[in-house]
Amino acid sequence: MGITQVLIAGIIATTFVVTPALADVDAERESLARFIHELGTLEPLIRSAESQANPDARIRFRYDWLRQDLARVRAGVQEHIDAPRAEPRTFLPLRGDYRR
Repeated sequence: MGITQVLIAGIIATTFVVTPALADVDAERESLARFIHELGTLEPLIRSAESQANPDARIRFRYDWLRQDLARVRAGVQEHIDAPRAEPRTFLPLRGDYRR
């Protein structure tokens, strides 16, 4: 097997190894986007619970703190989703002609 065939076989093998890794990144981002969506669906539940709270209770649940914490979680997840993917490294081109 010539050096060219070995290089081509290596490139093809690398393609099959790298493709699933990229798919996992996309799947992760998609799952995180669904997670952010689900966080948004909590707001009606929070409003409902807040409206039923006893305003004269000695110890009250801090719904404003809950909303702030959920906003922090949402922002952190969104920051991860929006972060640029690692740029591929550049390599010097192969010469291809090994005879002089």
